[in-house]
Amino acid sequence: MADDPLVRVFSSGDAFMGELMRGRLEAEGIPVMVKGEGSGPYHAGPVYLWVPESSEAAAKAVVDAVASGAFAIDELPEDEDAADPA
Repeated sequence: MADDPLVRVFSSGDAFMGELMRGRLEAEGIPVMVKGEGSGPYHAGPVYLWVPESSEAAAKAVVDAVASGAFAIDELPEDEDAADPA
């Protein structure tokens, strides 16, 4: 990330949502820098996610996919052991 300028691809007033999005971007192999109040010890306030300019298109595609629900799980897998508490 040192030589590639950073661009902001996500912002949220919810620090938890910012951490979830950071995790999703990193899971896709995109390096992320977190800035904002949400990166402090108390994780409160706005959070901003920055990525290298060369990863901007891929990062925005992930952000858009998350926003559209493309990564949502519609059904939980059937697990007979989970249904039987005994």
